[in-house]
This record gives sequence, C-alpha cells and structure tokens, in this order.
Amino acid sequence: MTASVEALVPDVPPSRLDRWQARVRASAAVRRRIDLIAPAVVTLLAAVLRLWDLGHPHALVFDETYYVKDAWSQWNLGYSSNWPDNADTLFVGGHTHTFLDSGSFVVHPPLGKWIIGVGMWAFGPDSSFGWRIGAALFGTATVLLVYLLAKRLTGSTVFAAVAGFLLAIDGVAIVLSRVSLLDIFLTFFIVLAMLFAVIDRQRHLERLAQRLADTDPGAGWGPMLWGRPWLFAAGATAGAACAVKWSGLYVLVAIGVYAVVSDALARRRAGVRFWPQDALRQGVASFVLLVPVAFVVYLASWTGWLVTDGGYDREASPNPLVALWIYHQAIYAFHVGLTTPHSYASPAWQWPLLIRPTSMYWHQDQVGQAGCAGPGTCVQAISSIPNPIIWWAGVAAIVFLIVAFVRHRDWRHAVVLTGTAATYLPWLMFPERTIFQFYTVAIVPFLVLALTFALREIAGHRARANRRRLVGQRTVWVFLIVVSVLSAFWYPVWIGMKVPYVFWLMHNWIPTWI
Repeated sequence: MTASVEALVPDVPPSRLDRWQARVRASAAVRRRIDLIAPAVVTLLAAVLRLWDLGHPHALVFDETYYVKDAWSQWNLGYSSNWPDNADTLFVGGHTHTFLDSGSFVVHPPLGKWIIGVGMWAFGPDSSFGWRIGAALFGTATVLLVYLLAKRLTGSTVFAAVAGFLLAIDGVAIVLSRVSLLDIFLTFFIVLAMLFAVIDRQRHLERLAQRLADTDPGAGWGPMLWGRPWLFAAGATAGAACAVKWSGLYVLVAIGVYAVVSDALARRRAGVRFWPQDALRQGVASFVLLVPVAFVVYLASWTGWLVTDGGYDREASPNPLVALWIYHQAIYAFHVGLTTPHSYASPAWQWPLLIRPTSMYWHQDQVGQAGCAGPGTCVQAISSIPNPIIWWAGVAAIVFLIVAFVRHRDWRHAVVLTGTAATYLPWLMFPERTIFQFYTVAIVPFLVLALTFALREIAGHRARANRRRLVGQRTVWVFLIVVSVLSAFWYPVWIGMKVPYVFWLMHNWIPTWI
C-alpha cells in the first residue's frame, strides 16, 4: 500500500499536516536516541560499580590464590606452573616471578586465565587492579549483553533497560566482576552464546518460512538449511565457555537441543508431513555447524600447553593430543571425586533459598587503626551474596515463567527457561560435591530476564484499563526503588569497604549468612 499521508487524511489542512509529520519525525528521533542512551546508561552504571576502587583489597581474595598466580605463570611459560611456599605473601609483596618451571595440576581449562593474564601484562602483575580488570570488563560487558538479549526477547527498550539495570546492581554479579575468579568469564560467554542462538532462531525461521512457501506442499519434506552463521557463532562462543569451565558444555547441549526443537515445531506448524524426520535431517546440519567449531575453540585454548614441554603430565605421551586426553581424564576424576569439606560449601538445592553465600574476604581492624574510630571494631568484608530481593523475586519469576510457558507456549519464555535449566539443573546431579553459591552468577542473567517478564506483566498491557495499568506501573517503580536502596545498603560489603562491625552484622539476616 503506497498511498500518501495526504490521501489518507485529505481533510487536514497542509499546515497542520506539516506540524503533525514534524512531531512524528521528532518522536521517532527521540526513540532512536533513547535506544542508544538506555544501554549506554546501564553499562556505565555497571562499569562504575565494578571499577571503583577495584584494586582494593590488595590481597589474593578467596580462589584468586589459584587463578591469579596460575594466570601469570601461564602467561610467561604457556602453562600453569607450581609456586614455592609462601608464594601468596611474596606475590602480593611484588615478587611475582618466583614461579617454578614444573607444571601445576590445574582443573579448569586455560581461557579464563589467559584473559586474566592480559590484564596483568597490561597493568603489571603486582597490581591488584591489573589482575582484576579482565573480570571487571567482562562483568560490565555481560550487563550490556543482557540488555541486548532482553531487547530481542521483549522488543522493549524500557524493559531491556530494566533487565540490564537489575544485573548491574546485583551483588553476586558485582562481586564476581571485582575478584579474579573464572565464573564471570563463563557467564559472559554463556549469555553471548544464548544471544547468538536467539538471533539464529529468528533468522532461521524467516528463511525456513520463505523456502517452505516455494515448496510443493505435497512433497512432505522441507528444505535443509546450512547458511546459519549465527548458530556457528553460538557454537564458537559456547566453546569459549567450555574453555573457561567445563560447565559451559551444558549450555552448548542446551543450545543444540533448542535449535532442533524450535526447527521441528516450525516445520510442524508449516504443515510439513514428515516433520519429525525432516527436523532430524536439519538437526544433523545444526550439529555440524554448532559442535565442531566449539571443539576447535576449546582445543585452541590449550595451545600453550600443547606447544610447550613443561605443562602438567605433558610427558604422558609423545603425541601432545594423547597427553592432553590423559590429562583430561585426571581432571574429570578430580571433579567427580571433589568432596573436600569447606565451611562455605553450598549444594545446589540450597541455592534458590540463599542459605549459604560465600565469604570471599574478611579483615578486622581495631579501634583507631587505619581510620577506624568509635566503639567496637571496623571490618572489611566481601560476601558474594546477591541482592536478596532480586534473587528471591527472580526465583519466583522463574516459577511464574514455567506456568506461563505451559499455558501459552511462548518461545521467549522457553529461551529464558532453557538458559536457567542449563546453568542450574546439572549441579543438582552432584549433591555430594564441594560447590559454592557464587556459581549462581551464571544463573543470574536468566533470573533477571525472568523477573523482567514478570515485571512487564505487572506493569500491564495497553489493552488493560488505565487505572489497572497505573497501579501496575507504580508497583514496578516501587520494586525498582526498593532493590536499588537495598543494593546501596549492601554495596559496602560487596567491595570490602571499611565499615563498623555493627553495620556488617545488620547484613546477616539469616544465621547461615555469617
């Protein structure tokens, strides 16, 4: 339909029509600016919360004792090596080249440590800012990715900004972006892989519909499509997640299953007679596009170990690939047998209830020391607890999304539930393993996406009565204000800020949080 605006509204005087068109153009321009400003603002907020005083404390926090030193020896030798006794004290004191030549038995792939090593190379290994900057940048970028994923799923700039904002101010996301552990890199690659999978779904189904429109409906078979660059990108990114931690493999499997199921349902809806067999044919193509590139990316992360001679168990075979396979068998045996007691261990069934968050750092000053004044003592604490309201509301939102998906079969809900399942359910299979609450940083992006859908439902649709929408929107605003205030209250004990002991006690709502 190509009718002009003048033909559609012939009774409007030209002067009024010009003003109306100008207002339309101005409104479109404002929307475009908002579409650019919103992600910039939430990303900037995330950056400030993650980068401010990033070098504090100048100490190896929790498992930084492994990953930071491993990253630096790997950067210099190509593989992670052993360190002498008292290495932590020497390293923090600036003696960073005391690593030995002998390979260390590390139980996670090298990619995350390569990223940490880049920051140490750029800012110096003796800089705590340098060994954490990689985590801070990837954590900040994850907020932007959640915004982009939410925009793809909801089509709303406002609610995409809400999703990004919730992740930007959440505690476990902030803490894991401010300490040099591997989990924030894993989270980044997981969210990026899911974003690529969503783009692939949209592009693939469009192409499939076009091809099916040109196909004889009596043929019974649909086309087999190979041109899926976004699925290839999802495979490469999921491979990078695996190259940080093996738990990325669950996300790779989830993306593959989602790609096959969504394709099968599209073929059935289109009336393809042999749609199950047709979807399996396409599934073969999807596997070829998804899995080999993931394997190549994963294997590439081990290049330093493969091309040098000093890595752990490198001499197990003259063939470096065989030696790497033997090494992987040892890593697998370690993971399945990891049952060492730990005071902050938390099995996965506890995670939704937020029973045992991880204390990453604790330091206590006496009165009058280093600016601490007044009765009692001052403490510095880093607890990887999420914003409790965001977390518990997010868990409730997952339940809401499950019910909504059963009722409406909305593909967008399926994406969020797939991401949640891939990052949580596998951990339930290992109740005896020594695992920690902070692993949930990989789940939080999907929890805030579920929460965004729930808040969108509360805010109401245009078809609802104005008063009901107004009440819903005010409820959403109140929720966002409450979680913002709570994040401000928790922020000092997320970043190790010096606070009175009594202030720290106010954060221990449940006895198991101490």
